[in-house]
Amino acid sequence: MRALGHHVVDLLVDHQVGLRDQPAGARADRATLEARLREPAPETGSDPEAVVARLERDVLSAMGRVHHPRFFAFVPSPSNFVSVLGDTLAAGYNVFAGTWFESSGPAMLELVVLDWLREWCGLPESTEGLFTSGGSAANLTALAVARRARLDDRVEGAVAYASDQTHSAVGRALRVLGFAPDQLRTVPSDARFRLPVEPLRAAIEADRAAGRRPFCVVASAGTTNTGAVDPLDELADLCRDEGLWLHADAAYGGAAVLSERGRAALAGIERVDSLALDPHKWLFQPYEIGCALVREGGLLGETFHVLPDYLRDVEARAGEVNFADRGIQLTRSFRALKLWLSIQVFGLAAFREAVERGISNAETAEAILRESGAWEIVTPAGLGVVTFRWRAEDADTAERATAGLVEAAQADGFTLVSSTRLRGRTVLRLCPINPRTTDEDLLESIGRLEMLAKRLED
Repeated sequence: MRALGHHVVDLLVDHQVGLRDQPAGARADRATLEARLREPAPETGSDPEAVVARLERDVLSAMGRVHHPRFFAFVPSPSNFVSVLGDTLAAGYNVFAGTWFESSGPAMLELVVLDWLREWCGLPESTEGLFTSGGSAANLTALAVARRARLDDRVEGAVAYASDQTHSAVGRALRVLGFAPDQLRTVPSDARFRLPVEPLRAAIEADRAAGRRPFCVVASAGTTNTGAVDPLDELADLCRDEGLWLHADAAYGGAAVLSERGRAALAGIERVDSLALDPHKWLFQPYEIGCALVREGGLLGETFHVLPDYLRDVEARAGEVNFADRGIQLTRSFRALKLWLSIQVFGLAAFREAVERGISNAETAEAILRESGAWEIVTPAGLGVVTFRWRAEDADTAERATAGLVEAAQADGFTLVSSTRLRGRTVLRLCPINPRTTDEDLLESIGRLEMLAKRLED
C-alpha cells in the first residue's frame, strides 16, 4: 500500500508540475479507445504500477484538463492539491456521511462548512443545507423543497418561471419532479441577458388569470453563457408580493460573494428561499461537490425524511443531524472534508484573492480581444466570463470561423474555449477563473485562436 501510494502521489505531482506543457483539450475517437481498452475482466491480478502506467497512457491522456491554466471552456474546475488529499482521506477512511450514528464527526464538520457558505451568502441562521454531487443535484434538491413548501407536492396546473439564460439543469430537475415542459415558463431575457421583472410580473398575472398556479421563480446568479446576474433584489420583492418561492441557481457565480465586486454584483442573494452552489467551480475543489441551501429550517427534512424499520437504530436524536434525511442519497461521501481542509490550510483570504483574480482575468481577456481588432465583443467581461466572435467582412465568414474554433482549438491543444448562441449568433465563451492563469496565458491563447480563425477563413 505504501509503495503504491507513493507511486500515485509522484504521478499526481508530476502531472501538476508539468500541467502547463500538457494539452488543455484532448479527445480520442471511440474506435481508438475500444482498441485500447476493450477486453474481458482479468481472472488474475497484475503488477499495480504497470496497471497505473497503462491508466495514464491509455485513459488519462484522452481527456481535457479542466484545471489547466489555459482551459477556458464551459466553467473550469481549477482544483487544488490539498483538496485532492482531502478526497484521498475521505476515500481511505471510507466515510459514510449519511447518518450521525455512523459518522458524527464528519456530520459535525459538514454542519460547520455549510454554515460558512450560509454566512458568506448572508442567509439567516435558520438556513439548512447539504452537500451534493454538483449543481444539478443541488437545484433538484432545492426545487423539490419548493414543490413541497408551495404546492404540497401537487403539481397540477403549477408554473415555475425562469429566463431563457437559465441553466438546463433547472428544466431537467422540474421534469424529474413531475412537471410537464409547459409548466416552466421561459421569459425572454433583457438586453443584458437577465430575467426582466416586468415581463415576469405580466406572465405571472396571465397565468393566474388562466387558473394556473404560479409557485416558483428561478433566478440565475451568474449564468453559464455570459456571467449575468438576474436582479435578485427586485425578484425578491416580486416573489414576496406574489407569495412565490425564489430559488437562485448560483452554481457558477455564488462563490463570487467572497470578493467585494462579486458581492456587489450578487446583491439580494441573501433574500432567496433556496440556493444552489458549486464549490467544484469557483471555490477550486475537485469534482464532485455541490451544495443546496434552504432558508427555512426543517423543510429539507419534511421533503426527504423517511424511516424504514431497518434504519430505526440510526434515527437522529436531539441535536444530531442525519444528512440522509435532507436529500435523495442515503449513501453519501464526505464531500465537506476537502473544502474544510483547503480553507484551513490556505485561509479564506487566499480564496477571496483567487476569486478576485478570476474576475480580473476576464477583464484582461476582454482588453486583449479589443486591442487585437480581430474580434467583436458580444458581452463584456461580467463575473469572470467574456463572450466574443470572429470579425470578418461578411457575416457568413464570421459565423463559420467562430463556429469552427472550438474543434480547431481542441485539435491544436494549446488552449480551449467553448461556444454558445446568443440572439441567434454563435459566440465563443472565455471563462478564465483559474488563479494559475497568467496574463501571458491569456495573450498567447487569444493569439493562438486568432491564428486558427484565419485558417478557418481560407
